[in-house]
Amino acid sequence: MKNLLIAAVLFAALGLVAFAGQNPAPQTPAPSADPYANNAAPGATQFPLAAPAGKDSGAKLTAPAGAVNQGPFDPAKWKYGSAFNPPAGSKIWNPVKLKMMAGAKVTGGTVFSATDPATYCAMANAGYDFIWTEMQHNDRDWEAVARMWRTCPNAKAVPGVRVAYTDEREIQHALDAGALVIVVPTIDSVAEAIEARNWTYFPPLGRRSNGGGQAFEASMWGGVPGGYRNTINDNVVLIEMIETLDGLKDADEIAKVPGVTAVFAASGDLGNFSGFRQGTPDYERAINIVHDAAIKAGKRLCGPFAWRDRPDFTCFQNASETASIARGVAAELGALANTQAKPEAGPFKR
Repeated sequence: MKNLLIAAVLFAALGLVAFAGQNPAPQTPAPSADPYANNAAPGATQFPLAAPAGKDSGAKLTAPAGAVNQGPFDPAKWKYGSAFNPPAGSKIWNPVKLKMMAGAKVTGGTVFSATDPATYCAMANAGYDFIWTEMQHNDRDWEAVARMWRTCPNAKAVPGVRVAYTDEREIQHALDAGALVIVVPTIDSVAEAIEARNWTYFPPLGRRSNGGGQAFEASMWGGVPGGYRNTINDNVVLIEMIETLDGLKDADEIAKVPGVTAVFAASGDLGNFSGFRQGTPDYERAINIVHDAAIKAGKRLCGPFAWRDRPDFTCFQNASETASIARGVAAELGALANTQAKPEAGPFKR
């Protein structure tokens, strides 16, 4: 029995050695910029420009030698650094931004109720320029949206979204998940237009914080030419919707806000808020106010797909995925569409 036990131990030891030979120990990660992450001698790093221990450095009034910003600290006079400048000669990599800059017509297919990535990806490869993922009038969460977007990031249509309202959390959730087109509804004032712009863009144009998210990952936009952080301000598309009487009053100034790519004349809600139907003089006046604001500001003008032949409109929201499926099937079946048999009894009796 003792010999058997010794043999078993030796056999197990030999097995472990063989297993270890097949699976070598993992490599030590390369050192990073963080002095406490995988670097030798953690805690021994020197910080030559750090404030002396226990003493007031006077940094509020005096800059270190060699600093660009000299004199007393003043945010209003701060010269923004070049750390996040796009590389010289950087090219636009968002096809929607490129198409808008050329003045061509841009189409957005609406994903209204789907949460299934397969449905989203089918829409994203159907021929649209971007997908208008609906978050204003839908109850899904950002986790579901992020899952859809990361399933097919390189589909023909780039991920876009209509957020619920002008809000830091909403807009930054959308951008960190990978949105390249941001649609903000019910912009009522210049102040609100600027706020939407601020949460959409990184400094110095905006106030978006650099918090990470799947947009920064290599599987999405982390590997774009010039890097995501340094180039996204030049590639993101911001569409602000004018839908109310207050929005009409400030339409000219809203359209002029730097960073606003396009204004959207909301066909449904301009009727809702004005009390007039499409085709009536009062309704058409409201639409034309948005039109004029876009033209004067040199911005793109958006509306429903039904207005694709209306003068100066160059970007459009198309129907939902369910409507697209219905139309597609009708076009595919032709004369065979809706020719179901009609039983005289049972649940399918019509």
